[in-house]
Amino acid sequence: MTQTPGSAASAVHPPSSQLRRVIGASLVGTTIEWYDFFVYASAAGLVFGKQFFPGLDGTAALLASFATIGVSFIARPIGGVVSGHLGDRFGRKPVLVGTLLLMGLSTVGVGLLPSYASIGVAAPILLVALRMLQGLSAGGEWGGAAMMSVEHAPPGRRGYYGAYPQIGVPIGLLLANLVFFAVSATTTPEQFQAWGWRIPFLLSIVLIVVGFWVRARVSESPVFEDLRDRRERRSAPLAEVLRKNRRELLVAIGLFVANNMIGYILIAFITSYGTRQLGLSSTTMLVVGMVGAVAWGVFTLMAGRWSDTWGRRRTYLIGIVALAAWCFPFFLLFDTRSVGLLIVAVVVLAFGLGLTYGQQAATYAEMFPAPVRYSGVSFAYAFGAILGGGFAPLLATWLIAVTGTSLSVSAYMFLMCLVTLAAVLALREGTPAEREAFVTAS
Repeated sequence: MTQTPGSAASAVHPPSSQLRRVIGASLVGTTIEWYDFFVYASAAGLVFGKQFFPGLDGTAALLASFATIGVSFIARPIGGVVSGHLGDRFGRKPVLVGTLLLMGLSTVGVGLLPSYASIGVAAPILLVALRMLQGLSAGGEWGGAAMMSVEHAPPGRRGYYGAYPQIGVPIGLLLANLVFFAVSATTTPEQFQAWGWRIPFLLSIVLIVVGFWVRARVSESPVFEDLRDRRERRSAPLAEVLRKNRRELLVAIGLFVANNMIGYILIAFITSYGTRQLGLSSTTMLVVGMVGAVAWGVFTLMAGRWSDTWGRRRTYLIGIVALAAWCFPFFLLFDTRSVGLLIVAVVVLAFGLGLTYGQQAATYAEMFPAPVRYSGVSFAYAFGAILGGGFAPLLATWLIAVTGTSLSVSAYMFLMCLVTLAAVLALREGTPAEREAFVTAS
């Protein structure tokens, strides 16, 4: 933190019942958002090559499928800028309802999309368009959910409560893998390729209804209400961030690079790597992914709590050192094809992912002043995702094809860890009292 706490009075902390409702809404909303996002990532590794790029050979089709994942990350900054501006101007709550609807409807659209065999080249074009809409939604979703949780949280607990929207990511991954596992287990390979893969996308309509009902019932952030009452809202919040908070923005982007890159290796790449390169069944890889998701969620929540005690910077440091140390052993264990060792590999990786993710919401909130916080947080998150995970599955697949060894992917992961390590060392944390005053000051 470089800013000093403002002189305005702290926002009133909500009662525990309201806090539980906000935390629940943030968790449910991010879970649904990321279920939709990960359903796409799983399908890209399992079926999209045959459905939308049949004219390409196996590796080229897989590369094209993973490229559509990366396309959504191009849209993320746009979503972050628009949602951040609206969230800083008009409130966190209405933006979060909008991002949820956009993500859900675009996901259902993918489930209804005809294949290349039915409509030709229009199929991959529409697939990319729908993925862009998912990217717009994801660009604004996380920042709003994170700020709602952190700004509602009581003093000294912002890391812990800020971790709840964070665990929506591994829970969404777990839910997506569970649904894919259930569908693949109850259909033949031919049925799964023909129509079974659409079921996880179409189920999103049920989740949209649940998420909309939950989010519509929450109250606005007390910090934003304080800003509105004091007429402290900014007309151009992102411009102010770029003018006054460039250092914080760069550090925040760097903090997310390794986590997002390695997260997408776990989410999307290892499924195709295990099935195509190692000859393991898709069911085995989905189970391994589910174990990784559970471990990731547990360590994420623990990291949020630990960061309130140990400090954000120390928790980040432990996590990024663990990730860097595990980059090469991870694939060495994976290449054994032993299911037990695969599980060990993903659980240890999840430890590092959790300790570089659980405290992120609180850390970001403590880096940007309240009037421009949504814009700063969303912009940093979106660009960290582009530089980190946006094209990670694509690049990892290309590296394997070019080098013929998984060690090249390990080296790629290690390089991203060095970027985040530099950001962690540059992070200015401040004392707990300074952090608290800064978050609530208007």
